[in-house]
Amino acid sequence: MEDVPHDSRTLYHIAPHLKDSASQISSMLPKQTTSMGLLYVSQREYAVCSPHDKSISVLGTDDCTTCMAIILRHPSSGAVAIGHLESVCVDGIGLMLNRLQDMSIGYFDQGPVHMHLIGAFSDTRGYSEELIYSVLHFVHKQNVEVDLLTACIGEMNTTLRGEVPWPIMYGVGVNVKTGEIFPSTFLDKGPDIPLRHARLLTGSHCLMEIYDFSSGLLRIGPFHYGPLRCASIWLQEPDDFILQHLSSSPEVEPSHVVTEIRESLKHIQDHPFPEITIFQENRPRYYRKDEHGQWIYVRLDSFRFEQLN
Repeated sequence: MEDVPHDSRTLYHIAPHLKDSASQISSMLPKQTTSMGLLYVSQREYAVCSPHDKSISVLGTDDCTTCMAIILRHPSSGAVAIGHLESVCVDGIGLMLNRLQDMSIGYFDQGPVHMHLIGAFSDTRGYSEELIYSVLHFVHKQNVEVDLLTACIGEMNTTLRGEVPWPIMYGVGVNVKTGEIFPSTFLDKGPDIPLRHARLLTGSHCLMEIYDFSSGLLRIGPFHYGPLRCASIWLQEPDDFILQHLSSSPEVEPSHVVTEIRESLKHIQDHPFPEITIFQENRPRYYRKDEHGQWIYVRLDSFRFEQLN
C-alpha cells in the first residue's frame, strides 16, 4: 500500500480479499484452549516464541473489544509474536518486530513478515477505528516488509444485537508450530493477573514483554505504579458503575471483566508500592511450565538472575 487507509472500511475497499479471510475465521467456533502448552498475554503485553520451544505450543489472548490482538509470524524461521494492543502502546509493535528479527537471524530477509489483526470491533465511540489507523500507520513506517493476511477488525468483527454493536471475536490463539490462527477462549490466563492488570489501572502505557524465549521462563516485571488512593472507594461501588467508568466498552464486556478489575483494585490497595513488596531488589517474578502445563514460580539465585539479565 502506498497510502495508509484511514479506517477499516477503506482498508476493505482497497483489499476486498481481506473480507473473505475475516469472514472465514469469524465464522469458526471458538476453541477452549487449556493450560497445557499455552502462553497467554494480557492487555499491553506481548510474547515471542520459537516453533522449537518445548513448553509452548499456543500463544493467545482475549477480551478484545476496542483493543486488538496482533500476530506477527516469520514464515521462514517460524518465529511468532502476539501482542494485545491499545492506542497508547502501538509503538510496541517495533519491539515485537525486533524480537522476531533476533529469532530469525539468517532468515529474516527471506520474505515478508505475516501479520494478522483481530478485535477492535466497530464501537459507537470510535475508539477502535482510532486504534486501527494507528496500527496500520505505525507498521507502514517500519523498514520491514509486512503482509497483512488477516484483518478481522472493524465492521468485519461486528454484529448487531438489537441496535447495539457487539464483537464477534473476543479471543484468538496461534499454533506456534504451524502458524494456524483460530478463535479461542482461555480458562487459565497464567499467574499474577491482578498484578499484571494493575498496570492498566495506574497509567502504565508500555507494551511489556512477558516471556524469555531463551530460557523458557515467563517473566513479570519489574515495573512501578503509583498508589491509587481511590481504590477502596472503587471497591465499594456496584459492578455497573465500575464498568461504566473503567471500561472503554461497558456494554459488551465479558462477565468476568468486573471480577478481574476488582481483583486488581484490591491488589493495588494491598501493594501500593510494588517495587518494595513484590519486586524486591528490582527482580522480575519468574515462572516455568511444569509437566501438567501449569506455571510454577521459580526462585533464581543471584548468579542465574544475572545471567538472564
